[in-house]
Amino acid sequence: MAIFINENTKILIQGFTGRIGTFHAQEMIDYGTNVVGGVTPGKGGTEHLGRPVFNTVKGAVAETGAEASIVFVPPPFAADAIMEAADAGIKYCTCITDGIPAQDMIRVKRYMRRYKKDQRMRLAGPNCAGTISPGRAMLGIMPGHIYERGRIGVIGRSGTLGYEAAEQLKALGLGISTSVGIGGDPINGASFRDILEEFEKDPDTDAVLMIGEIGGPQEAEGAEFARDHMSKPVVAYIAGLSAPKGRRMGHAGAIVTSFGESAAEKVEILQAAGVTISPTPSEMGSTVAGVVSKLAA
Repeated sequence: MAIFINENTKILIQGFTGRIGTFHAQEMIDYGTNVVGGVTPGKGGTEHLGRPVFNTVKGAVAETGAEASIVFVPPPFAADAIMEAADAGIKYCTCITDGIPAQDMIRVKRYMRRYKKDQRMRLAGPNCAGTISPGRAMLGIMPGHIYERGRIGVIGRSGTLGYEAAEQLKALGLGISTSVGIGGDPINGASFRDILEEFEKDPDTDAVLMIGEIGGPQEAEGAEFARDHMSKPVVAYIAGLSAPKGRRMGHAGAIVTSFGESAAEKVEILQAAGVTISPTPSEMGSTVAGVVSKLAA
């Protein structure tokens, strides 16, 4: 099993015919992802990369039965694309777009609350690398060849640190069940807590690696969930131990504004919750390997 996507998941590309959408759609198709079509308003009825193009997500879902989508729509229109996917019945959407205004994402969050929780689309991102279930499906912009199929779940705010973790785990003979990028924006869709809950339910995930950074309360909320509800071991790496308070570092959401948002404070909160901490990015793989070896003992 894997969470959110597998080889049978029917996937749509929103922003299909644009330069970025085309490039990454081809990468996903080459990986073996079940891409059933794409959406570009005004180009419905045409074909692109051997797949049909639709004017609307609703029309695409009706024709193809798509369950998941990926958004490559420019920032001014990306929020509308996400809400359109939610209205069309898409179950899982990942948004790659960087630079969506925070006000637009507030509107998206409010809009999605009109649906009951069990009928609400799950959103990953924006400003993330996407989601991959290695050897099964890739819904993102990551280099698929560095991901080995296995039993470690990965959740990360940073795409590049997610790649680093994947390569380290592969070198150690440990694969990944699913890797989920949740993005580095201050207002996003799914949180660490949301994805931890899914990994806890997945019978083919043995342990979880969280990759966090300064700014925001999500790591603390994830620590609380891990302490109270996770039967599986959780490892975490928090980037930004040397970041000065009040200065934005990298991602738009990576700015410390209150207690519990610095890297050092997050490490303390996670350790207190029983989460194993990787002290450096180069030790993410070996820290997970040490935890997994104790499971096998």
